[in-house]
Amino acid sequence: MLVENSQLTESAAQFAADVRAGLNRTGQKELPSKYLYDPVGSALFEAISVLPEYGLTRADERVLRQNAQDIARLLPTSILVSELGSGSGKKTRYILKALCRRETLFYYPIEISATALALCERELSDITCVSVVGIESEYLNGLCKVTSQRTQGTHLLVLFLGSTIGNFDSGADRRFLKRVRETLTPGDSLLLGADLVKPLSKLIPAYDDPTGVTAAFNMNLLARINRELDADFDLREFQHLARFNQQTSSVEMHLRSKKPQTVTIPGAKFTVRFAAGETIWTETCHKYTVKELVQLAQASGFRCEAQWIDDEWQFAENLFIAI
Repeated sequence: MLVENSQLTESAAQFAADVRAGLNRTGQKELPSKYLYDPVGSALFEAISVLPEYGLTRADERVLRQNAQDIARLLPTSILVSELGSGSGKKTRYILKALCRRETLFYYPIEISATALALCERELSDITCVSVVGIESEYLNGLCKVTSQRTQGTHLLVLFLGSTIGNFDSGADRRFLKRVRETLTPGDSLLLGADLVKPLSKLIPAYDDPTGVTAAFNMNLLARINRELDADFDLREFQHLARFNQQTSSVEMHLRSKKPQTVTIPGAKFTVRFAAGETIWTETCHKYTVKELVQLAQASGFRCEAQWIDDEWQFAENLFIAI
């Protein structure tokens, strides 16, 4: 996949701006979780998804595999399919194959990672009734491009699988889904994956596995800043941290400075200081209740048509209909 130089320059400038803004924040330093998923980070997350401690991906896949036909029966014909953050597309194939039993499809995966789009296209290339048209873009901009392709009478199914909705801060999940709803027309559908509340004895190891893969995934964000912005982070002086916030019902991932230190980031034109024990907040993973997901649909302009729940890991796929 080719990316024009102007796109690359704009992307690098945005990365630098976001790093500068996040690390210069008063109080809690933070970095947007989307930057965890460069080619190295995406490969590490694929490894995380098969760890025994991380049951979320397998639960997501189980629900889709076991219920794809039921989900398809609740959807109208003449449909376009788009996915926000497709990853490799492995789980998506169950829905696409179920829909293919009745019609040929255009599938528009939306990713900020060209590597992920290439993996997705390769993964789904054997489904001959699906035309894969990758869109390298932020979610909402990409979705606007997809809606411009629709013709009168065509319905849109948006897939937002995994648990990415839980990565939004409190209230931001509702605001994001409202913006998704604004791009849709009544009767369009959103299939939303969401991780459910479960005991901490299962949650924390999923984000701090004993083999250290999740730590490497988190630490790669600092390595990426070193690679792309010529920074001098010493990764040996930072530590991966996963903790549960009872107030928000969220697992938070942080990178904690082991000592007072100063880091120079020439590509973003600033220097940042860390106190011993100070952290960079890199990701939020909110855990929902079933009732909370129904309320989320109502608050963002949808009706929750159906829910399918994995009992082994407690994960839900939710079919929202735009109203």
